[in-house]
Amino acid sequence: MTTVRVEPPTFEHHRDPLGIGESAPRLSWTVTSGIAGWHQRAYEIQLSDGGSTGRVESADSVLVPWPGMALGSRERRGVRVRVFGRDGSASGWSPWSWVEAGLLAPADWRAGAAAPPPDLLGPPDGPAVLLRREFALRAPIASARLYVTAHGLYDVEINGVPVGDDVLAPGWTSYGHRLRYRTHDVTGLLREGGNAVGAMLADGWYRGRIGYGGGRTAVYGDRTALIAQLEITYGDGTTDLVTTDEDWRCASGPVTAASLYDGEKYDARLLPPGWSEPGFDAAGWRPAELLDHDPARLVAPTGPPVRRVETLPPVAVLTGPDGETILDFGQNISGRLRIRVRGPAGRTVTMRHAEVLDGGALGVRPLRTADALDAYTLRGDAEPEEWEPRFTVHGFRYAQVDGWPGDLDPADVRAVVCHTDMRRIGDFSCSDPLLDRLHENVVWSMRGNFVDIPTDCPQRDERLGWTGDIQVFGPAAAFLYDCAGMLRSWLEDLSADQRRSGTVPLFVPWIDLGGPFAPTDPIAAWGDAAVVLPWTLYQRTGDVDLLRRQYPSMTAWVDQVTERAGGSGLWDTGPQLGDWLDPSAPPDRPAEAATDPGLVATACFARSARLVADTAELLGHGEDARRYRKLAERVRTAFDAAYVSQEGKVSGDSQTAYALALRFGLIDGAERRAHAAARLVELVRASGHRIGTGFVGTPLICDALTEAGAVGDAYRLLLQTECPSWLYAVTMGATTVWERWDSLLPDRTINPGEMTSFNHYALGAVADWMHRTLAGLAPAAPGYRRILVRPRTGGGLTHARAAHTTPYGVAEVKWERTGERLTLHVLVPPNTTAAVHLPTAPDRPIEAGPGRHVFHCDTPGQA
Repeated sequence: MTTVRVEPPTFEHHRDPLGIGESAPRLSWTVTSGIAGWHQRAYEIQLSDGGSTGRVESADSVLVPWPGMALGSRERRGVRVRVFGRDGSASGWSPWSWVEAGLLAPADWRAGAAAPPPDLLGPPDGPAVLLRREFALRAPIASARLYVTAHGLYDVEINGVPVGDDVLAPGWTSYGHRLRYRTHDVTGLLREGGNAVGAMLADGWYRGRIGYGGGRTAVYGDRTALIAQLEITYGDGTTDLVTTDEDWRCASGPVTAASLYDGEKYDARLLPPGWSEPGFDAAGWRPAELLDHDPARLVAPTGPPVRRVETLPPVAVLTGPDGETILDFGQNISGRLRIRVRGPAGRTVTMRHAEVLDGGALGVRPLRTADALDAYTLRGDAEPEEWEPRFTVHGFRYAQVDGWPGDLDPADVRAVVCHTDMRRIGDFSCSDPLLDRLHENVVWSMRGNFVDIPTDCPQRDERLGWTGDIQVFGPAAAFLYDCAGMLRSWLEDLSADQRRSGTVPLFVPWIDLGGPFAPTDPIAAWGDAAVVLPWTLYQRTGDVDLLRRQYPSMTAWVDQVTERAGGSGLWDTGPQLGDWLDPSAPPDRPAEAATDPGLVATACFARSARLVADTAELLGHGEDARRYRKLAERVRTAFDAAYVSQEGKVSGDSQTAYALALRFGLIDGAERRAHAAARLVELVRASGHRIGTGFVGTPLICDALTEAGAVGDAYRLLLQTECPSWLYAVTMGATTVWERWDSLLPDRTINPGEMTSFNHYALGAVADWMHRTLAGLAPAAPGYRRILVRPRTGGGLTHARAAHTTPYGVAEVKWERTGERLTLHVLVPPNTTAAVHLPTAPDRPIEAGPGRHVFHCDTPGQA
C-alpha cells in the first residue's frame, strides 16, 4: 500500500463545482504522505474525456492551470491526479472529482423575467407572491438542471419538495452589473408525466428597504421577477426546456409581509395546499408579465450560498419586567427562529429579537428603525405546526415570544444560525480562558457578518458591506474560514461600483443614502480595501489571478488618491473617517479621534502605493512597478517630513499615529524609528495598558509593540480587562465583538451613541496577531508555500495552539511551557517548508520540512 495519497482535486475556490462560471477552472490538490520530508517533484492529470498531461515536472499543486479543452456550457468533466516525489515515491491516482459548467454565454439563456402583476406586490417589504407552472415529461429522464435567480429573493419547490438549501437566494450583488444564478441538480425531483414548479418571491435587497437613516426602497427596480430555466435531458438524449414565461401563474400567498429589517409575517391559513404540485386548481391565479432583463448580467457564483448552518436551543427562559417571556440562546448570532406550535386557527405568535437586555427587557434601541419582529398566524391543525421565516434574518441573542398558546416549552423553539456556508480552516486556543472566549467572539462575529457579503453588523437598519471593516479584518477572516470565493465576488462588485461612482465606495454594493459623504468622496482606509484585501487574499491563498483581475481597481484607487493629494504627496484635504471610533471619540461624534485624519489618510496612501508597486512587479508590469514605487517613496518622504519630528515624535502623539508610522515604514533613520517605538511603548504604559485605537489603529498596535521589542506590553494590552480593552467586553458577557469598546457601559446600560452594535468584527482584527505571534503560525510565502513559525510567549500563558488548513494541508504550531522549559510542536504540510524561530535564537531560524517536529529550549524569564 502506497504511503503517498492524493486527495480529490478541487476547482478554483469552489466547494460545490456544479454550475461554475469558469470554463478553464484551475485545479488544486493536497497530498497525504507517511514519508517525512515529502516534496512533490512531478504530477500527472487525467481527464474523463481521455485527455492527459502526461508527467509534468513541477512542484505546483495549488491553482494549477486547467489541462484540457475549455468547458462549454453545461459540460461535465472528471479529473484525477497522481504525483511523484523527489525521493522517487509515487502515489496512485486520486479519486475522480467532477466539475460542471453553468450557462457561460448570454445566448444560453432562454428564460424571461416572470413578474407578478403590480397589484399583487403591495408596497415595498410587502407580501411574497406565489408563482407556479405545470409541465409534463414524456419519458424517463437522464438528468435535469434548474438554473434560477430573481429580481428579489426566491424560494423554489418542484412537486412540493424544496429545491436546494439556499437562504436569501440569490444574495446581494451590485444588481445593475451582476446578478448571480444558481444551478441545481433536480433529476431526483422529477417524474414521468405531470410535474409542477413553484416559487415564492419576495422583495429582499432588490425592492425592499435597505440602508440607515430610513433607508431606501426599490433601489434596483420596482418590480420583482423570477428567472428560471429548467433543462431536461431524456434517456435517449433528447431535451425539453421549461422557462419563466407568460405561462406562469401568480397569486398571493401566506407571507403577508417580508422585510430584511422588520421581519416576516406569515399567515398559515393563506397557504394553498398543494400549490407547487401537479394537478393543483389554479383557477383565479393571474398570468405573469414578462419584463426585460439582460442575460449578460447573469453570472455563476464563485463561493457558497447562505445556508442554515447550525441550530441552537435556548439556554434560559427569562421573565421581563412586565412579565414578558424572553428566550436566551446564550450566543449572539445572525439567523432566525424555528418554532413548533399547536393552537387555534387565527392565533398569532410574535417573536421580537435583540442582542442584549436593557433593564431585563429587550434592548431594542440599538436596532434603530429595524423592528426585527416575526409573526406566525396558526392554521389550527390538530398536529403541531412548524415554521421558520424564509425572507429575513436578524442579529440576536434574545427573543421575546408573545401570543404563544398555552405554556411555552423551550424545546419547541430553536435559533437557526444563517450565514455564508464557508468551510472552517483555522483554529486557536490557549491557556487563558478569557482569550479563548475573545477568539470565539471573533469567530462568531465573522459568522454573523458574512451573510453573502461582508457586512458591518447583522441587526440594525444597516447591514452594509463597509469596505473599511473588511480591509482591517481580512487577514483574520482568511485564517479562520475559506472565504476567498465569497470575497472574490464582493471584490468584483467593488470594482463595478468603483467604475460607476468614480471612487471606491464606503460600502459595497453601493447605494446612495445621502448624508455627509458624497458618492465621489474617496475615504482613506475604507477605499484602501480595493488594494489591501486582494493583496491579503493573495498572501493567504497564493491566488495571483485574483490580483490580476483586481489590478485595474487597485491602480484606479491609487491614481485617484494621487490626484487628490497633488504635488505635496500629502492626503490632508477632503472628508475622512479617520481612526473611526477610537475610545476618545464622543459617543455622538465617532470620527473625532485622537489621530489627525490627514496623517491616517497619508499613511494609508503610502501603503497602498507600495502594495500596488509590489503587485505590478509580480504581474510583470515593470513600468507600472517603477512608477508606483517612486510614488510610494514620495508619499513616505512627505509623511516623514510633515508628521514626524527630528526626534522621532509623531504628530498627535497617539497610539494609532505611532502604530501607522512604524508598521507602514514611514519614518527615516534607525534612531528616529527607535525613538518613535519607545514613545509608543510609553503611551501604552501611561494608559495603564488600555487600548487607545479605533478601526484603523487596532489591527496594528500589537504588531507595532512587538516590533518595538515590547512583546510584554503587547500581551498586557491584550490581557487588559478594564475598559477600553478587548477583554472588557468578554468580562461583560459578550459573545461577539462589539462596535465600540464600551457598547455596554460598566453599569450594564447601553452606550447612548446611535451606532452601538454588539456584533461588529473590525476590532476583532487582533485575532490575526494571536494567530501569527501569540501562537506563532504565519505565512512566509504566498499561500503558505513556506511557513513562518515564530511564537512570542508571554502574558503568563502556559500553552497556545494555532492550526490552519493551508492550500497544501494542515499546518499546526503548538507550544507549552513548564517552568523555564518550552516545548514547541510543529506540523508542516507536504510540499512546503517552515522557518522555525526558537525564543533562544530568534535570528537563527531552523529549517523544517514536511512532517511533525518537536523542539525544546530553556527560556529563563518571560516577556
